[in-house]
Amino acid sequence: MLMATTLRPARAFTVRFQPASIAICCHASTPLTPSTRHASTVSPTTASSPPLPTPPTQLTWNRFLELRRKRRKISVAASSFTAIATCYGGLRIFIEQNLDSKLSAAVGLDPVIVTGMGVMGFLATGWLVGPFFGNAAFGGWYRGIRKEIEWKEREFYSRIKRHRADPTSSSMANPVPDYYGEKIGSVAGYRRWLKDQRAFNLKRGAYTGSK
Repeated sequence: MLMATTLRPARAFTVRFQPASIAICCHASTPLTPSTRHASTVSPTTASSPPLPTPPTQLTWNRFLELRRKRRKISVAASSFTAIATCYGGLRIFIEQNLDSKLSAAVGLDPVIVTGMGVMGFLATGWLVGPFFGNAAFGGWYRGIRKEIEWKEREFYSRIKRHRADPTSSSMANPVPDYYGEKIGSVAGYRRWLKDQRAFNLKRGAYTGSK
């Protein structure tokens, strides 16, 4: 009898509060936590934006600087060849057409001086035309990595412009060391070039401070 009376409240509690209602109450009592955003969820702006261009990685800086020096040597060789060829062809036409006498009579100078000036003009013209043929030959030989060379060329010149010293304070006793960076042939050479630019700036600061 005593056991039956003690079980009645528990049975009534079970009937009154079903498991479903208990689960709902328990769920409602738990604090709400913000749902974590997975990495796969991307905003429409980010998803629609184009990817950033990646710089070329096949051509290293040491290789690029080596090719840059090689291209410069090819340009000098081409300039030498075109200067000699232009001088030879121009001087031959100059003498065959008797232009030295005509120009000397028109200008009033000695024919030897006129001929010498013509030789200097032919040499200068051939020297200036030479790099065009040299760069064309270099570009045709390395056409497979031409885009990488152009990209690194722009990056290299931007670094040179950003780190080179101001030439306005240069002088005969303290000239700017390698203003265009033409002597740089490796990464180690570029680091030496940076040290030279800093040394120039220090000398300029010492001179300005003592003035």
